[in-house]
Amino acid sequence: MSGRPRGVDDAVILRTAVEVMGREGPSKLTLALVAQEVGLVPGTLVQRFKSKRGLLLALAEHTARDTDALHERVRTECDSPLKALEALAAEVWGAMATPESFAHHLAFLCADLGDPQFRELAVHSQQTQTRTVTALLDHAVHTGELRPDTDTTTLATTVQATAVGAGLMWAIDQQDTLRQRQRTALDTVLTPHRSTPC
Repeated sequence: MSGRPRGVDDAVILRTAVEVMGREGPSKLTLALVAQEVGLVPGTLVQRFKSKRGLLLALAEHTARDTDALHERVRTECDSPLKALEALAAEVWGAMATPESFAHHLAFLCADLGDPQFRELAVHSQQTQTRTVTALLDHAVHTGELRPDTDTTTLATTVQATAVGAGLMWAIDQQDTLRQRQRTALDTVLTPHRSTPC
C-alpha cells in the first residue's frame, strides 16, 4: 500500500525536510530525498503534501505555529529573561549548524519573500519573534537586569537585526560557531543597557 504509515508523523517529515534543506539547499530539495530520509516512498509524500511547494508551505506553517510556543518554553527553562533571550536565539537558529546550512536556509527565506503565501507566514513568524523578544526585555527591566530607562521596543529590533547579522558574518568568515558569534554580538548590544556589568 502507498498510504502514509501512521508511525511516521508529519512533524518527523517536516524536521527531516529542514535537515535536507540545510544540507542540499532549496533548489535541490525534492520529495524523493525527504522520503528516502524518513524511509517512505515518494508517492506517500505526494499524497500528503501534493508537491514540493506543498511540503515547503507545510514547513513554513509549522514554523509559524512553533514560533508561537517558543516564548513560554524558553521562559520556563531559563532562570533569567536575558538567558531566555540567548536560548531563544539558539533555538531559532539551531538548524543552521554549518555556514552552508545557514546559506541554504537564507536562500529559502529570500525565495519566500517573492511568494505571497510564504511571505505572510514569514511576517507572522517575525512579528511573533519581535513580541517575544520585547516581552523578554520588558521582563529583564522588571527584574532589574536591564536599566529602567531601556527602550525595549527599539532594543528588540536591534537584537533581532544583530542575531541575523552575526549569522551572516559567521557564514562568510566561518569563525567560531554560530551560537558563539550570536552570544558575543548580543552581549555587545545588551551591555550598555544592563543595570550592572556582566
